[in-house]
Amino acid sequence: MINRGDLVQFLRVYSFQPATAFWRAVEVPVLRQFLPTQGICLDLGCGDGKLTAIAFGDPLAPGLTLVGVDVDADETLQAARRSLYTRIHTCPAAQIPEPALSFDCILSNSVLEHIPEIEPTLASVANLLKPGGHFLFTVPTEGFHQALAGPLNPRITRETYLLEMDRRLAHFRYWGAGEWRDHLAAHGLEVVRMVEYFDPAEVRRWENISRLTAGILYALGRRQHAPIQVQKKLGLRQAQNALTLPAWFAAGLAALLSAGMRPASGPQAGLLIVARRQA
Repeated sequence: MINRGDLVQFLRVYSFQPATAFWRAVEVPVLRQFLPTQGICLDLGCGDGKLTAIAFGDPLAPGLTLVGVDVDADETLQAARRSLYTRIHTCPAAQIPEPALSFDCILSNSVLEHIPEIEPTLASVANLLKPGGHFLFTVPTEGFHQALAGPLNPRITRETYLLEMDRRLAHFRYWGAGEWRDHLAAHGLEVVRMVEYFDPAEVRRWENISRLTAGILYALGRRQHAPIQVQKKLGLRQAQNALTLPAWFAAGLAALLSAGMRPASGPQAGLLIVARRQA
């Protein structure tokens, strides 16, 4: 279930992305249970580093070193301004300029679903991990589609709505446990733990928040540009990087966004996987 304290923290730093803040507050409490506390860890898809700082805590635990990588130069520029990372690379996930067998852990939070060709990335992960090292990641599953309430406009079919949602979110896959297990095994990565999270009530709450935020931005971009690109054009992303919401305001907003939340049964929309590189 969503963590109110995490939601407040994410709302403070994602002041123009309340739907993103909500999603992060659902997944990070699950992710945090498996985060490494020592060794060298690659943050694959580190973005601006805000999520990592909240998930791990800043400063990091003694003995833990983080290396960041992201394809977006604007994001890595922001991440480089933090003290979290020893070094940061701006490059695709399949072309990370690090030595083979150099990481104890590779972390990827809600990133793999955005990569069109996933096999080169999985091969890169396997190459970079030390034998016995762990690949920890979160991804949405088909349960995400199933939990969505769907279009408000009765003239729009559910199929069209889901296709448009995937286009806006840049989601390329919703693999289940079996598919991930098979694809990871092909690269010498053995699944050792799986945890489902993100229940239907949380998905629908996220959906309603998103309709009024990223959904509007996407419409403003004539459905040709991702919300983040529209944010950049409007200067919202830049303002967000310079702005932290007051704690009292974020707390009030968190209470509003999470009001009346109750656990709901049904397929879970998110999957956390821990895989180990075989010797």
